Amino acid sequence: MSKKKTIGIIGGMGPMATYDLAEKIVECTDAEVDQDHIHVITDCNTAIPDRTAAILSKGKSPVPEIVKSANRLVEAGADILIMPCNTAHYFYDEIVSQIKKPILNMPEIAAEELSYLGIQKAAVLATEGTVKSGVYEKALAARDIEAVYPDEEGQELLMTLIYEFIKAGNMDFSTLPLEELVEELVEEGAEALILGCTELPLAFEVLLEAGEPEVLKEEGILIFDPTLELAKAAVLKAGGFLK
Repeated sequence: MSKKKTIGIIGGMGPMATYDLAEKIVECTDAEVDQDHIHVITDCNTAIPDRTAAILSKGKSPVPEIVKSANRLVEAGADILIMPCNTAHYFYDEIVSQIKKPILNMPEIAAEELSYLGIQKAAVLATEGTVKSGVYEKALAARDIEAVYPDEEGQELLMTLIYEFIKAGNMDFSTLPLEELVEELVEEGAEALILGCTELPLAFEVLLEAGEPEVLKEEGILIFDPTLELAKAAVLKAGGFLK
């Protein structure tokens, strides 16, 4: 049996999303004993500047700190690198040009799986930085999948959810009109909702446990988690097996 490779997580974007990815790697691995799992190294680098600010308002580039994390992981023995931040993939080419090990591309992995599932129209729920960067729109268009987005009010709602609630460690967002946002996207013909910010799977886990939004059950809309798809791809790339 060939030796499994080591996964390195470039984390801190944000911390909760980092450990959500690590947990999903463990949960999706087919393992009977500890030794069947993948060796994972995490660098939760909270010094990485905000990616959306860098894209929208010429804030400080996150690339130097991301590269610093990546190099630390490589020096520690990582063979494969992954970034639990969709917005950071705007800088993907710039980052990989400075790293000696491969970095898996989350939007590309997500789009490939959606294509395999036969999705033709998908709503992208993400930070404004991710939306403006076009990383999902480009990946989806390459596979003939139409991307739809929330309107301006809906996008502001998502930014509030991501920054003022999830990143702030506040999971009590029951007063936010998220069901209306989802209903509008379903009305536009979305067959899937891409949780295109790594904080959003955490939020939708709370929503789905509460039985909301109702329209998801009524219309059979796919809730698509790129973080989970990244975890699966990393496990397979490292030589592990999926449940």
